[in-house]
Amino acid sequence: MRPDTPAADVDHAAEAARLQRTAALYPEDAEALLLRAAAHLEVSGDRTAATTLYDRLLASPDDLDNPHLVRALKAANLWEYGHAAEARAIIDGIRTTAPRDPAPWVIVAEALEAHDELDAAHSTFTEAAELLIADTEHPPQATHPLLFGRHRVRRKLGAHHDTWDTLADSVNTLPVSLDELHDPTRVWSLGSENPAELRAEITRLRAELGAYRQALSRPFPVAVLHWSATELDELLASYPSLASEYPSHAAHLDAIEAALRELSASGTSNLGIVSGTVPSYEAFAAAEGTSPTDAALLPQYATTLAARGRAVPWPPEQGAECWCGTGKTYGECHGTPPEPVS
Repeated sequence: MRPDTPAADVDHAAEAARLQRTAALYPEDAEALLLRAAAHLEVSGDRTAATTLYDRLLASPDDLDNPHLVRALKAANLWEYGHAAEARAIIDGIRTTAPRDPAPWVIVAEALEAHDELDAAHSTFTEAAELLIADTEHPPQATHPLLFGRHRVRRKLGAHHDTWDTLADSVNTLPVSLDELHDPTRVWSLGSENPAELRAEITRLRAELGAYRQALSRPFPVAVLHWSATELDELLASYPSLASEYPSHAAHLDAIEAALRELSASGTSNLGIVSGTVPSYEAFAAAEGTSPTDAALLPQYATTLAARGRAVPWPPEQGAECWCGTGKTYGECHGTPPEPVS
């Protein structure tokens, strides 16, 4: 389950408990799983319990892959239930230590922005951009939220475009310009009777929702399950009833790419792919007390792999190998748009 799923559709407390049980089964992945559990607790409104999980992780910071990320998430959570002074102290500490990962910077800058400390948010986004983005026309994809967040805050402050804003514009792939998306005085058109105005506003809303989803899901991608040819053969040999889900390996690969493109087009960001193995899937089914033949278990398995930190970002960066394992570059393989049907 994604932690931004509406509370009416998901029992976030139960999902948090399940992820904590999974962390006990996979201690090597406890950091990623407990962060996901904390996200569900935040959405459920139990922010005190989320802080307890962050503190549990921070009790052994040397054992963490990204202690700065955990501290940033803790600070953002603390601020939401009245602990502003403690949150600011943590944020100041993160800015002083200057981590090389963009995610903690984005989280603390967005926390400042959410509480109307726009000058501090702007300074934080700018510090991170100067530290992490070299003088390049193609900044790494992980740094794009820094550029977009900085652009958004500058629009709120009424600042003129600078070179960083121009760079943000150049990497924006949404169907709406950043100036329009981040316009604090935008006039809504949903009451218009003009179909063109309505379509334009729907496009803007989708883009805005995509940015909101990205902020909420960070650092947890929406993941699609991938089976290698060997693993898929073994899966179907063991559980023939799943053949209706996977008519062929080629169709499986095409379906993955199509699903990810559809999600991206709808405004969903932070997409990823997780690769399954039959033993891992069987162990997951046993832990859930159900049969591997249950097709409804497949997306839950993908979600758990993503929560364990096993997702590979999609799409691959320019020139990188395709996710499917052919050895070709993504652009030469699944990155080539399908031929239109005549």
